[in-house]
Amino acid sequence: MTSTFLPDKRTGPDIDVPPPAADSARGRARRRALNWFTAVGFQLPALVLFGALVLLPILFALYAAFFRWGGFGMPSDYIGVDNFTRLFDDPVFLGDLWRCLVLVLLSLALQLPFALAMAVLLNQRMRGRAVYRMLFFAPYVLSEAITGVLFSMIFAPDSGLADQVLSSVGLDGLGGTWFADPSTVMATLFLVMTWKYFGFHMMLYLAGLQSIPAELTEAALIDGANAWQRFRNVTLPLLAPTLRISVFLSVIGSIQLFDLVWVTTAGGPDHHSETMAVTMFQYGFKRYQVGYASAISVVMFGISLVFALAYQRFVLRRDLEGATTTMRGGGK
Repeated sequence: MTSTFLPDKRTGPDIDVPPPAADSARGRARRRALNWFTAVGFQLPALVLFGALVLLPILFALYAAFFRWGGFGMPSDYIGVDNFTRLFDDPVFLGDLWRCLVLVLLSLALQLPFALAMAVLLNQRMRGRAVYRMLFFAPYVLSEAITGVLFSMIFAPDSGLADQVLSSVGLDGLGGTWFADPSTVMATLFLVMTWKYFGFHMMLYLAGLQSIPAELTEAALIDGANAWQRFRNVTLPLLAPTLRISVFLSVIGSIQLFDLVWVTTAGGPDHHSETMAVTMFQYGFKRYQVGYASAISVVMFGISLVFALAYQRFVLRRDLEGATTTMRGGGK
């Protein structure tokens, strides 16, 4: 009886033996660690800059707000919350809050609707609309300092362009001191703000309008809807996410308004155009009351943060949930 030797197929030289489960787990852990270190390496420079230029100043301003400090050396005269209690007894700061609210309401009631109307108009087919878009957006490209100097000359009493134009058409009575009159300074300032910023919001609305499918408007037209019905029932609901972002940017910009006011009026006359940022600058860099200025900056930051979180929670929630759902759906 003969026996035949059968080679073991499991140990043949040409057969790949799968690695043990422990080696596979170690490989996955090594790859995860490498990916983590790579991600941290790319993000570390940005995190360092953000911490040094944003987080540390915020924390130091919060620390300095509890001291009577002139800005030289380290704060040492601890006074607790006296700077914050002083804020809400200061008629100038309370006026700043009121003027901030007025600017926000005027922006929402006048500036943004005007920008929306111009966007709808320039979204139509018309000759030279690209030129109009460029002209209306151009003021936003100018710096606030240039805009402030320009309108300081335009609204200069008697010799300014605005008074000369009114005088040439026989409306001398409408001219005046503009920035120098407490009764007209806020209206004049808002006019300059609208000229400066409405083009930015107009371009936002134009981008939103051009993302609306034309088929929807055409279907509404076929169903017999007039222009107002098409705008109210088709265009406006689809433009709502863009409108919400525009409102958010407008409110935050009104709360933090500084450079345009500083160049045109420096908060005058007699604090009638002062904003929180201008008051903070006055106390911090003119009067060397840096502790009090830090308290103003903390309140400004708190107002902006509370508004941003509340707006995101109650207004932008549906937009953010839609974006998250889209991203998750795309990854499947």
